[in-house]
Amino acid sequence: MNGNTNASTSGHRAKKAVHFGAGNIGRGFVACFLHNSGYEVIFADVNGPLIEELNAKPSYKVIEVGSDGTSESVITGYRAISSQTHEDELVREIATADVVTCSVGPNVLRFIAPVIAKGIDQRPADLEPMAVIACENAIGATDTLAGFIKDPKNTPSDRVADMDNRARFANSAIDRIVPAQDPNAGLDVTLEKFYEWVVDRTPFKGHSPPDIKGIQWVDNLQPYIERKLYTVNTGHATAAYHGYHRRKSTVYDALQDKEIRDEVRRALANTAQLITEKHGIDEDEQKRYVDKIVRRISNPHLEDAVERVGRAPLRKLSRKERFVGPAAELAEKGEDCSALLDAAEMAFRFQNVEGDEESVELAKIMEEKKPDEVVREVCGLRPNEKLFPKMVEVVRRVQEDSKDE
Repeated sequence: MNGNTNASTSGHRAKKAVHFGAGNIGRGFVACFLHNSGYEVIFADVNGPLIEELNAKPSYKVIEVGSDGTSESVITGYRAISSQTHEDELVREIATADVVTCSVGPNVLRFIAPVIAKGIDQRPADLEPMAVIACENAIGATDTLAGFIKDPKNTPSDRVADMDNRARFANSAIDRIVPAQDPNAGLDVTLEKFYEWVVDRTPFKGHSPPDIKGIQWVDNLQPYIERKLYTVNTGHATAAYHGYHRRKSTVYDALQDKEIRDEVRRALANTAQLITEKHGIDEDEQKRYVDKIVRRISNPHLEDAVERVGRAPLRKLSRKERFVGPAAELAEKGEDCSALLDAAEMAFRFQNVEGDEESVELAKIMEEKKPDEVVREVCGLRPNEKLFPKMVEVVRRVQEDSKDE
């Protein structure tokens, strides 16, 4: 392991954070903020070669690109532990950490929960409760992780009752575009300069939230989460799926096409209607936010393959995600969700894409099941919801087109 330790809190117990997921978001976004706030960062991952590289190299660079140029920062003071082969060591580190964060993907939360549960359970009584913050592109991801941690399989029920003495769970919304990296970049990460990391303050009543520079602490997170997910992620995915269908190679290429750009604008007009009405956000403010997002995903310095941005279509078509979530609410109110349905149709056409298991699974489901069964299974919609028949029609159209090919 590299010998970097953090001495910024000399005279006190050094601040320590354990971060699950040593990929680009973990190294380039979350760990960067923790490092800049004086934490020693311990990465937990299952990728053996990545763990070895992190422990062999004392530093890596985070490169931020924007319209005003490029800046670099150097990250030090980290270690890495394999959650597969060194679980006992990882449990000890979690037990004495101030913060536990993760960027592993929503589908992986159930797999990291057992080891976090063990660490929480072994936390010394004289320490403040640790902060657990999931940094995922999903609504309520920390709540989801907490549910797995508190499952009787992972924590005895008598230990759940007083768990808030040992851990506090805070939902968050993160927003930063991290494109595919140069394969020769090593540990260095390139990402956009713009960022937003908003975290719910309310779980820390009676205690101070962790001191992490760059976090915006709020008392009501939902408007931030939905504005981000239904603007950034909806817009990015809409561009990718329409771009894939029109044989564009990158999101940047797709957004040079006026028809695709118009589809993205239409989808974001749908979601803006919901966001402004539901959360009382000013229409002009949301319009400025949308304009900024379209500029960001059009950044030529952050070119991203449409296949990469579109990967995992089953998750992106699920009930609380970027298309079905807002479309379902709009449909219930009798409002326009047509562009979201069009984007969802392009996502349903994202099948058998090389390197993407979910697109292969989607093709199988589309081939074997009836339209209403697909909508129930993939989108989580029920027949009594107003969006249900509209989405069934979308699926039927995609299935019929595949028969004609």
